[in-house]
Amino acid sequence: MGALSFLKESVFAEEYAVKKGFLQVRDPRFKTVTILLLLVLVMLAKTISFLAAMYLFCLALACFSAINLGFFLKRTWVFMPLFSLFIAIPALFSFFSPGDTLYSFAVFGLKFIITRQGLLGATLFVLRVATSVSLVILLTLTTRSAEILKVLSIFKIPRIFVMTLGMCYRYIYLFVEIIENTYLAIKSRVGSKMHYKKGQKIVAWNMAYLWQRSYQLSNQVYDAMLSRGYRGEPRVLDEFKATSGDWLLLGGVILFFILAVSINYIIKV
Repeated sequence: MGALSFLKESVFAEEYAVKKGFLQVRDPRFKTVTILLLLVLVMLAKTISFLAAMYLFCLALACFSAINLGFFLKRTWVFMPLFSLFIAIPALFSFFSPGDTLYSFAVFGLKFIITRQGLLGATLFVLRVATSVSLVILLTLTTRSAEILKVLSIFKIPRIFVMTLGMCYRYIYLFVEIIENTYLAIKSRVGSKMHYKKGQKIVAWNMAYLWQRSYQLSNQVYDAMLSRGYRGEPRVLDEFKATSGDWLLLGGVILFFILAVSINYIIKV
């Protein structure tokens, strides 16, 4: 139940998107292009110092956008960056990253050596993933889902992709509600303590039932969207209007992008 609650809080935290923070008041089109340019810079980065500066910049944007820093850190580090940390652990050792020895230890007679090159490579990898995820999370937290889908349509993303993404977003919430109700129903009828064989039967039966119900529900969700005027293109009540602040933000990021690439700032710092 805690995991489901965290999922709903993470995916459907649109209360941040309606606040009057720095990124919330920006035009979604300009905001999306800005985030994409920053993502390209992060992917091109080859030094820890530059990535660390970009990550601190993400945290500053989150604060200026009235996003709770604890919530932001929890959401950005629980999934992909934490997973990438486990992937990067083997790169620490001399088996995969030979170089200068920083620390060595033995386990069951096997000697493990952590190298300076391995530590730098692993840190660079994890920091790049964390910064990239943070930028994407900033965009999704400060922009309503319908606006993101509309921006994708404006950028000529295939309609089938936008339509599928919109349906998935609406379906996930219903799917989580079904899981919660199913768990509550099982607990109210059989309690929390039972023989493991009985528990396996109950779980297997509910998995089959949930699969059948989710298949039917997906069609119902789509029919409900059609009945409300959905024709494959997301619509929002507010029209996008660019302001001077949007142009200044985009211009500043483009200028920074050009300078960072042209003077090899990413490589030298």
